[in-house]
Amino acid sequence: MKKLITYYRLSKEELSKVIFPTKEQVRNAFISVVVVVTVVALFLALVGFILGSFVSNIL
Repeated sequence: MKKLITYYRLSKEELSKVIFPTKEQVRNAFISVVVVVTVVALFLALVGFILGSFVSNIL
């Protein structure tokens, strides 16, 4: 039981050292991720369309 109490105390102490992001930081990171994913998806769609039309012209 003593080990469990020690573990809990040390866990609580470590958790107090954690710096959680603010709402603004989370929002900015979310927007950045959405923009990057959208750009990559559009690029891959464009490449897929170009390669698809290229192959269909060959066949």
